[in-house]
Amino acid sequence: MGDEKTSHKPKSVKQGFEKDCMLVKIDQLLPRRAATKALKSSKKYRQIAISISEVGLVEPPVIARNRNDPRQYFILDGHLRIEVLKDMGRDEVECLVSTDDEAFTYNKQVSRIASIQEYAMIVNALKQGVPEAKIASVFSLSVESIRRRARMLRGICAEVTELLKDKNCPMTVFEILKKLQPIRQIEAAELMMNANNYSVGYASAILAGTPQSQLAEPNKVKAIKGISVDAIARMEKELGRLQQSMHSIQGSYGKDHLELTVTKGYLKRLLENSRIVNYLMTRRPEYITEFRSIVDLASTDQSEN
Repeated sequence: MGDEKTSHKPKSVKQGFEKDCMLVKIDQLLPRRAATKALKSSKKYRQIAISISEVGLVEPPVIARNRNDPRQYFILDGHLRIEVLKDMGRDEVECLVSTDDEAFTYNKQVSRIASIQEYAMIVNALKQGVPEAKIASVFSLSVESIRRRARMLRGICAEVTELLKDKNCPMTVFEILKKLQPIRQIEAAELMMNANNYSVGYASAILAGTPQSQLAEPNKVKAIKGISVDAIARMEKELGRLQQSMHSIQGSYGKDHLELTVTKGYLKRLLENSRIVNYLMTRRPEYITEFRSIVDLASTDQSEN
């Protein structure tokens, strides 16, 4: 058995995007959501309109080919940019083409620019030589705010940037995350995602509950305004217990979800059989109520869309 040789072929990595951008007619693009009046009157829409007017299209929209009609494309990212161009009378736009319309869906539910997307626009504009003052006027911010945003991801690990790229996290959240070591940054991002809470207060609570050894500067005494040392210690213990509970739930969630789905299907078939229903009504009427409550579950996962 020791003489047997096994060969491991390297796995090929599928490219996420086509090599070159493509110039596409705007009327060939299929949005995943409608552009409402409220959306077009939002601050972000106005910012993008001014940005494109003053600077041009800094970041191309992302599209995917429609497998059922080669003349059409689904918009994955950039709905607002495309709507602005359409309102400006443009009939074409240069797009980045995704090779997988299922995997690359990070922005299909987002109706406003996330902080990291705004950061990318600012950094790209600076790289193209656009003056800070001009960018500041586009975003209705001060020059200092533009500089602060351009530094937003310094000290943030790449994994966290990927996790939060479509989340509407205030810039201060990233400044809090910088106080954590990379592994702890990832844990904090996952905690925020699981709780669907990206507020400064929640990020501060995570920082307060982080052990000293997991801070970016472990030798520096952790001080959080308005929170005593004893309170911080209690929060560390409580957050530790919460994380253990979450890991336990995540470990069994897939199996539990599958079992419940199979059970629902089985019980539904039972309740469609009149002979079985009559038998249960006669012998075990209490079972009918319980079985129906399981079958009538709208979803086993409230986060499904």
